[in-house]
Amino acid sequence: MNATDYRSFAEDWERRATIRTRPRRLLENDDRLIYPLCRQPLVLSATFLEHCPQWRDFVLVQSFYKFINDVVIFETEIVDKTARSIAKNHFSQPFPLACRVDAMTVVVDEDYHALVAMDFLQQTVEMTGIQPLDLPGQIELSHALPAAQALTPPHLHDAVELISVAIAENTITHDVAAFSKDDSVKPSIRGLMADHLLDEGRHAQFWTQLVRLYWQAASPEDRDQIAETLPIFLQHYLTNDLQKGFNLQLIEHLDVSADIRRALSDEVAALDFPITRHHPLLGNIMGFLHHSGVLHTPSVVLALRDYLPESGRSV
Repeated sequence: MNATDYRSFAEDWERRATIRTRPRRLLENDDRLIYPLCRQPLVLSATFLEHCPQWRDFVLVQSFYKFINDVVIFETEIVDKTARSIAKNHFSQPFPLACRVDAMTVVVDEDYHALVAMDFLQQTVEMTGIQPLDLPGQIELSHALPAAQALTPPHLHDAVELISVAIAENTITHDVAAFSKDDSVKPSIRGLMADHLLDEGRHAQFWTQLVRLYWQAASPEDRDQIAETLPIFLQHYLTNDLQKGFNLQLIEHLDVSADIRRALSDEVAALDFPITRHHPLLGNIMGFLHHSGVLHTPSVVLALRDYLPESGRSV
């Protein structure tokens, strides 16, 4: 695999990576929110607004803790592992040195993001006095990646990992961007998200380039086998089951009557985002698959036909 089609961002990292340019951000003790209302439908439900609005800040703070926990798992247990493996040339598919240097900058960035997230968690606990509940030990990607790998022979496990991480890095950029623009949220939190976004935009391009390099060199047989894993990956990755479970856990910690708790649980259980072509994250995912060249392969188009618009179901 040669690097003629690869553009390094090492110089951009030296000039603009947030770990090299940003002072520590401090959480403001003001009236703004620590977590956007629109990201936690529990506090917008009819039962919650009528019977227990006084628990809003508790729910939002716990939701912020979960968000931070998810970031730490994503950055340190998944992206860091993949990027470090590439940087140290331990990946089954060797990459040019320029790619490996860039991969190490991703490792540094992601560990720094996790550090900043943990710092904000600590600041929030100190300011609010609210201790985190038991937080999930896994995120959706923790289930989606092994489910996809299980469908392929061992020699393709690293390739499936690469594509899965690339999909996640391209979708988290969209997620962080929306968070950073919400004016109802404390400025330091929005600043944290904006800092994160600067790095993640660069990371998304990096992973897209690596997948393009891999896909160009992959055999038709390997491409077709990986194509079969993509619908399974998406079903696990785009589910909201973990978020539902967390919200149900939150409800159990509210000081409300059994009837109110039951009504809140019913409303949470009814919230669903069907994994169809209309899912809000699929546009970003299909954009990545297109830009990386993966979606130019007939077997991929066939495998993902249920998620593509009518105009995109042919190669």
